[in-house]
Amino acid sequence: MIIEHEGKSPRIHKGAYIAPNATISGDVTIGENSCVLFGAVVTADGGPIEIGHSCIIMENAVIRGTKRHPTRIGDNVLIGPRAYLTGCTIEDAVFIATGGTVFNGAVIETRSEVRINGVVHLMTKLPPDTTVPIGWIAVGDPPGIFPPEKHDEIWAKQQPLNFPKEIFGVERPGKGQSKMPEVARRYARALARHRTDKIIEMDRDVDED
Repeated sequence: MIIEHEGKSPRIHKGAYIAPNATISGDVTIGENSCVLFGAVVTADGGPIEIGHSCIIMENAVIRGTKRHPTRIGDNVLIGPRAYLTGCTIEDAVFIATGGTVFNGAVIETRSEVRINGVVHLMTKLPPDTTVPIGWIAVGDPPGIFPPEKHDEIWAKQQPLNFPKEIFGVERPGKGQSKMPEVARRYARALARHRTDKIIEMDRDVDED
């Protein structure tokens, strides 16, 4: 399904393949020989998404672009099934395995790998040829890469990044309080902009060259 969002339509190279039940929404550019497979969602929610040539977006992956953090994916990148990427930069020849998660402001430099269920956290930068092992978490710049049981070490690097403030504009709550009412209110309001979306025919106006 190809969707116009806030007056912007996807631009898909005629040499790309989009599965019939994939969703491409808004200010999205997809390059030559790239494939977006069944059930995948590529949605520009206020910020653009650029996908280079010869990329594979596998089944049920989700890629989002946001106003503060556009998403840019280089060439020859594979995004595995059920991966989730939002507001990040992925350079050339990167592999994101099944279930990998990459958060806003993160940069994964060339030839790096995020293996099954690995996480690259908010504002984290992975240098070239970095590997995040299965189920591990990369956080910070320069990054620490930790197994999931190292919560205290992860939190020491994660807390100053202030995820609620950076992503939702909400301060961390005091004891006995919750940030979720305000987060839910703001996020629901932002996502409600999709009410005016229009399903359109596939627009493949990017030059073949």
